[in-house]
Amino acid sequence: MNGDAQEERNRNNGSGVSALCMRRNLIGEDFTVTGRVLGLGANGKVMECVDKLTGQRFALKVLQDSVKARREVQLHWRASNCPHVVALHSVYECVDRLLVVLECMEGGELFDRIQQRGDHGFTEREASETMRDIGQAILSLHHMNIAHRDIKPENLLYTSKDADGILKLTDFGFAKETTSLNSLNTPCYTPYYVAPEVLGPEKYDKSCDIWSLGVIMYILLCGFPPFYSHHGLAISPGMKRRIQLGQYDFPRPEWAAVSEEAKQLIRQLLKTEPSQRMTITEFMNQPWINRYMDVPATPLHTSRVLHEARDKWDEVKVRTPSLEPVW
Repeated sequence: MNGDAQEERNRNNGSGVSALCMRRNLIGEDFTVTGRVLGLGANGKVMECVDKLTGQRFALKVLQDSVKARREVQLHWRASNCPHVVALHSVYECVDRLLVVLECMEGGELFDRIQQRGDHGFTEREASETMRDIGQAILSLHHMNIAHRDIKPENLLYTSKDADGILKLTDFGFAKETTSLNSLNTPCYTPYYVAPEVLGPEKYDKSCDIWSLGVIMYILLCGFPPFYSHHGLAISPGMKRRIQLGQYDFPRPEWAAVSEEAKQLIRQLLKTEPSQRMTITEFMNQPWINRYMDVPATPLHTSRVLHEARDKWDEVKVRTPSLEPVW
């Protein structure tokens, strides 16, 4: 690549990561956009593109240029050094669009991968290892005072379909820098994973990500969410009330064989009072996380439940996009 197409890391932003320099040349000078659709996001299709010099495949995401979009790519760029965050390669300015070139993730979404296991059951030890990887991504963000605010399975992708594919976090559309306690006030969320304080009028902070982490851990261990609408809605008054009160349980048979240590960890993540909720550093220091090889390889019901409910999960993903007010 040459001219504006060269990677320019010309100044440090104080976080140990050089600032992102937008490119102003035509993306077609550096990449061939194949037209192959890799996925569908909130902003439309994610397309395949190929580096003309190296032949390496990337994903191309198109954003409407705005202050919010520029914040998204800047925060994503800062987090890209984490091995469990999808790498942002470059961004091109194109009239009123930002063309975002990302690492190509070919292994599918987290729950889809578990769902496809079929009779090859998912174990508690594997759940522990998976949670450690997700925790590493959140740890990196929180150390940089970045709240992701949309931690959910659809935003957790594998690099490849191979057994050694790496799980990575993506989509920084709701991410925001938060340097003080309770500095966030925009109620943006995906219903299943939303923390109770985000549903209320009060301000909140990056601990909302910890609640979402707890919801994902719960689903990983049984195959269904701790909070859901009994009426087929994205979010209902009853579901909202149960989230705000922290009302959930560990029903049998799905939870019968799950260790008490795992259940206790979920209880620490799903505290309705944010100040009582475990921090990401405390989470990563838990034996169930940092000594995952000692976690029992107990077969879980997760693959079966996710497989049996796959149509419902597909409907949920379509019906419950991440929500954010327009103001």
